[in-house]
Amino acid sequence: MNDFKNKMKEKIKIYSNKEYLNGYIKNEYLTDDGDADIFLNINNRDELFDSRTVNEQIDLNPKIYKFIEEKTSMLESDVQIHLHIIGIELTTKEQGIIKHILKEHYAIELYKSQKEYIKIRNKIFNLLFIGIISLLSYLLLYLYTNLNFFLEVFGFIFSFSLWEAFDSMIYSFSEAKKKRKDTCQNLLININFNENNKEEA
Repeated sequence: MNDFKNKMKEKIKIYSNKEYLNGYIKNEYLTDDGDADIFLNINNRDELFDSRTVNEQIDLNPKIYKFIEEKTSMLESDVQIHLHIIGIELTTKEQGIIKHILKEHYAIELYKSQKEYIKIRNKIFNLLFIGIISLLSYLLLYLYTNLNFFLEVFGFIFSFSLWEAFDSMIYSFSEAKKKRKDTCQNLLININFNENNKEEA
């Protein structure tokens, strides 16, 4: 039992080490110029497009977005990513459709991320404003009146507002900011196809 626990501690120490993760990323993804390569192997067109979509509303298979996001989540947000789609031959028209769908998908995701980012930022500003006003009101009441009830009310408001503002700043805002950067990174993915593509008839 103790041997197993020691092995667990050893593995946790190894695989939670930042140097191990950086080495893994460097070997698996990064090129000599600091960009990152991701390889997506497709066996047939059924794996590429979402069968539930048709005509002008055609979309890629949701598994492709999941694959991309799982891979890119390992990388820093300022790394240029090259997505290599391999395994089947695609016409020039099909390549253009895939590029357009991917860009459109992440453009929409970036729009939503930006809205969430602005929403949280405005929430923080509003909470800080309320907190500061309440704090000033509390100080004025404390110095010039004996209204204990209002002192308690403004004391609660400013402490709650400032606590919520800093909590949102540390957690929600940081997460929204990172999500926005990650989504923008995916929007700027450079898409390549295998060399043996047949030209559109």
